[in-house]
Amino acid sequence: MPSELLHLPIVVPAVLVPVDVVALVLVLLTVFAPRGRSKDAAAPRRRWNRGLPAVLVRIAAMAVGSGIGLVAVWWFGDVQDLFGVSFTPVTRMWVAFLGAAVLLFLVVLVQGGNGRRIVGLGAALAVALTAGLGINVDFGAYRTIGEAVTPNPYPMGSLGHEHAARPAARVVDAATWTAPKGMPRHGRTVSVRIPATVSHFHARPAVVWLPPAAQVADPPTLPVLVALSGQPGQPADMFQTGRLGALLDHYAAAHHGIAPIVVSPDQLGAPGHNPMCVDSRRLGRSATYVMTDTVRWIHQHLDVASGSAAWGIGGFSQGATCAMQFSSAYPEVFGTTLAISSELAPANGDLQHTIEVGFAGSRKAYVRATPEALLAAHTPYHDHLTVFGYGEDDAPYKASTLALRAAADRAGITTRLIVSPGSAHDWNTVRYVLGRGLPAVIAHLGLPVDGVRR
Repeated sequence: MPSELLHLPIVVPAVLVPVDVVALVLVLLTVFAPRGRSKDAAAPRRRWNRGLPAVLVRIAAMAVGSGIGLVAVWWFGDVQDLFGVSFTPVTRMWVAFLGAAVLLFLVVLVQGGNGRRIVGLGAALAVALTAGLGINVDFGAYRTIGEAVTPNPYPMGSLGHEHAARPAARVVDAATWTAPKGMPRHGRTVSVRIPATVSHFHARPAVVWLPPAAQVADPPTLPVLVALSGQPGQPADMFQTGRLGALLDHYAAAHHGIAPIVVSPDQLGAPGHNPMCVDSRRLGRSATYVMTDTVRWIHQHLDVASGSAAWGIGGFSQGATCAMQFSSAYPEVFGTTLAISSELAPANGDLQHTIEVGFAGSRKAYVRATPEALLAAHTPYHDHLTVFGYGEDDAPYKASTLALRAAADRAGITTRLIVSPGSAHDWNTVRYVLGRGLPAVIAHLGLPVDGVRR
């Protein structure tokens, strides 16, 4: 695919409006266009009289198709909860439009007319494209074609320095740090393989972001943030879709190349896999992979400070739930948490299925693994910060977030809450919360932030 095409934006009106117009015109042609010409003067009236029932059938088919689409969203999204989110009215509308176009095409196939069949197929495809683009805008996922077709754009590579990491007790003093000549101007994002030495978890490559200061020959000791994607998802999501690297690049540019190192391991194993960040015989040892294999790898390969004051963890949706589980259970490792749209508890399907596949059928084990129970078990916490966030229109995750914040407050954790206006369980929320929550996270990790105290 040509590189110019990969960079084509798909969220701007200059692209969306023409696609919408083409889809609308094709649908109208499919429904109302005359069947053909005749030399008989009375033929148009006879054709209209004969065609009117056919037009009404096509309109009725669109209405039925819309209903089928809405029922499908309700059944699979609300009742079965296959996607773990409550879809917005905008997404439901696009699915209804798609259902209408598909059923319209099926009716046209039966009614006949090769020309109308071709136009009907074009209409169905155009509406499918329009719906996909509309849902993408609603979720705030992909900005360009390249992002949509390239799940992980970050190449496999080394971390850039061959010396062994030197874990230190404290983060570099930013006031005395001087950027060396030749230091890169931007952070570097690279995919790396974190071996599952202890867990034997089948993880995909992790993604690491190194600030400019971490790329020099003698890098300073920096804090680290472990970032976890949602599910379905992959480690690159927090950088490609969440734009985490771009936000930290902006911070580093204002602070002589210093910023937290970010490591995004794969806690899922596959986009549709959800091991719930626990150790399970059926789902794998995801918890051990993150808390043992990944934590050890970070200490061995990166110049990061030791101690919970310099370690943070964050994530979105399932990744936020994992972040809450890990930070609550291991306060000696993580002193800072960023939870964007966290679930109240780990979940893989309904409660019965969750307990069966993740906890060997033990309800007690399941309850002990919930963030609320972990917070209560490890209270009081000392010098811990959790930044919570959710979308204003995301009622289920608003409820879970507020409940978790109350539990964290009871446990002695300092909390902050960020609400993304006009967004729901989507990447628009992620970017909003990251943009406004990172300063507090960075400050609590020991780096300077104007107007924010540790």
